[in-house]
Formats: sequence, structure tokens, C-alpha cells
Amino acid sequence: MEKRQFGKTDMQVTVLGFGGAEIGFQQAGAATVSQLLNEALDAGLNVIDTAECYLQSEELIGQAVSGRRKDFYLFTKCGHPETMSKPDWRPASLLQSIERSLRRLRTDRLDLIQLHSCSEEELRQGDVITALEDARKRGYARYIGYSGDGQAARYAIECGRFDTLQTSVSIADQEAIDLTLPLARQRQMGVIAKRPIANVAWKMEPQPESSYYHAYWKRLQKLDYKFLQGPTRDAVAIALRFTLTVHGVHTAIVGTTKPGRWRENAELVGAGPLPKDQYEEIRARWREVADASWVGQV
Repeated sequence: MEKRQFGKTDMQVTVLGFGGAEIGFQQAGAATVSQLLNEALDAGLNVIDTAECYLQSEELIGQAVSGRRKDFYLFTKCGHPETMSKPDWRPASLLQSIERSLRRLRTDRLDLIQLHSCSEEELRQGDVITALEDARKRGYARYIGYSGDGQAARYAIECGRFDTLQTSVSIADQEAIDLTLPLARQRQMGVIAKRPIANVAWKMEPQPESSYYHAYWKRLQKLDYKFLQGPTRDAVAIALRFTLTVHGVHTAIVGTTKPGRWRENAELVGAGPLPKDQYEEIRARWREVADASWVGQV
């Protein structure tokens, strides 16, 4: 699998990484996660990204692959010790969160610790960033990053204190392509694309019940890309390759609870970047249809 230099870090990351949200929120079993992750590592994956608030995700990852720690880069996030709706940005809480993550993931050091969707106001106050810098000084993580979207992500780049950015980039979420990624490239930051296949929201009929899918589902109804009318596998391939064609994206994290699915996705991205005309057609359709309310989705 193709690897890309991850900004100014010393990491060469695979273009496809594993996102740990689904195994936590869908309550995957330990045996399933072990099979899934070990098969992915055997197939060449070297990025695993998770967060403390993804329920049991960190524990499951630690149980499954801590014995293969040298085979992959381990990223997690802090700031939401319980759920995504209850942030705690106190420096002491952030450090405690990182210490819990180290125990759950069964490792003595993370490759990357990220602030998880922290507001621009909190970022500007500075204490949250200082807390991550402190964690790095303590040896808890080699690099620090920001995970989020919009103007907060823009400030995270501009402040010059983060090594990486994780942000939403997909056929249904293209704000970052103009707002943040050009500056991130200029600053030589590592860039992780989250939600790179737009949650496959186009498959859901009628409108899905979960609010997690609503924004993308509504956008895709209006965007009405022709390729989404074809076989799902082909549509997923185009969507994923679109995200990885975006200049400045180094790795795209995709979550699943199904062993074998990661290998299938790896085969899809093996076709390489989208042809220029196909990529530009998707971009042109976005510019034609999107309005100011279509901001990056946290």
C-alpha cells in the first residue's frame, strides 16, 4: 500500500488508516476486533486512530494489537472524557485523559495526541495547547495535533503549535479543501482525513434516523452525483479515491466492525488518485450546489 510522508514528522503513513469509532460505538467483540486489526496490519496498514470518548475502543485496540506496537502508528484524542457532548478542557483533565489512554492502549507512548474538536475560543486562550505540549515533554506522545473543522481548524494551523491536522474531507464535505488545507500544506503539517467516504450516507433510504448522518445525507441528495447511482463498491471507490486525491491529505481513516472490509478498501485505493477530469467534475458540482451553511462536520 502506498505510503506518504506525514508532514514534517518522521512518519511514513499508509494512505488508508483505521478509525476506531465504530468498534466502540457498535460494541464490537474483542475477538472480532483482534481479527480485524491483525488482518489489517498483516495487509500493510500502519495507522490506527481512536479517542477516549469512543466507549471501549481504546481498550479493544490495546487488547488486540499492543503486542505488535512496532508495526503501526498509534493516534488518539483527548478532551471528551465521557461523550462527545461533555468536553473538559482543563489542563489537568487533559493530562489525566492522556494517561488513561496510555493504560487502555497498553503502551508507554503515543505517536500522536490530538485535541478533539476544541473550539477556537478555547484554542486562543492557549491552556489546552500548553497541556498537550506538556504531555509531549513528559514523553506521553511524540507529536501533537488538532482534530476539528472550520475556523477553529484554521486557527490551529495559524498558531503554529501543532504538528498535524485531522479534518473532514469527502465528496459531501469540501470546505477544508479551500479553508484549511492550503495553509496546512504551506506549514508542512501532517493531514488526516476523517469521514472520507461521507459515512456512505447515500445508501440510506429514507433519511436515516441518526443525526450523525443527516448533514451528509441531505447534501448528497442535492449534489446528486451520477456515480452514486451505480454499484455501492464502485461509488465507495470513487468517494475514497476523491479524498485521497485532495492535495495535502496524507491518510484517510475508515472505521469498520467487519473483518475483511479493510482489505477490500485497500484494494479500492490501490487504483490510485482519481483522473483529473473526474476529480474536477466532483469539485465543480460542489461549487455549483454547496452554500455557506455546508461547513465541515465535526
